[in-house]
Amino acid sequence: MDLGLAGRRALLCASSKGLGKACAIALAREGCAVTINGRNAATLEAAAEEIRTKTGASVQTVCADINTEEGRARLIAACPDPDILVNNNGGPPPGRFLDWSHDDWLAAIEANMLAPIFMIKAVLPGMRARKFGRIVNITSAMVKSPRGHMGLSTAARTGLTALCKALSRDIAADNVTINNLLPERFDTGRQQFMAEEMAKAEGISIAAARQKIIATISAKRFGRPEEFGDACAFLCSAQAGFISGQNLQLDGGSYPGLI
Repeated sequence: MDLGLAGRRALLCASSKGLGKACAIALAREGCAVTINGRNAATLEAAAEEIRTKTGASVQTVCADINTEEGRARLIAACPDPDILVNNNGGPPPGRFLDWSHDDWLAAIEANMLAPIFMIKAVLPGMRARKFGRIVNITSAMVKSPRGHMGLSTAARTGLTALCKALSRDIAADNVTINNLLPERFDTGRQQFMAEEMAKAEGISIAAARQKIIATISAKRFGRPEEFGDACAFLCSAQAGFISGQNLQLDGGSYPGLI
């Protein structure tokens, strides 16, 4: 299927590795010129070269921290009129509600709610004026399946989800969509970190921790990053213009609810 994205400009936050990079690769394969972002210059340049090699696409890099106003401004200056915005950021660590400080809460809200909100605010007027825009937020399964040890992530990302649902109703007539991808159990660095945390907490090996996690997944395997990237690309496609304000779970069929 031709997704109708050739020549489009895509701006992807936190995309030098993991699911963000998977989305960048998928969009580049569809003919997008991609601007990728990370905080480590060496990792970022390696990702850019990988994407160029795999896709032949134009890749621009912006080394910046999107948790800061200055960092977000650098991204927008590099790609001021994107057709596609993919919001992504590292999630807060697991923990205990009684242990989280005021600063912990502020950091989670800054990274997983306010940073993507301000990125959307910067690109939305141009998208509406051009009558095309695709905004995809990479959030978390914790938005729909809250768990106490992931409370920081749950709270911050659910706030973002609520705002974007409200915005989606206002901008749909301009062919601008906002959707959220809710990953769980993809085989990335983040999943490796979660396995290491489980191993330390339970006194088991990392391999054993990974197997325990896999056992909780209906598909009995971790998700592949490229599966996630392709889902993102479809939500950004010309064909997806009638899909907005939605939360798409990518979790190997593990979510037990109806909606």
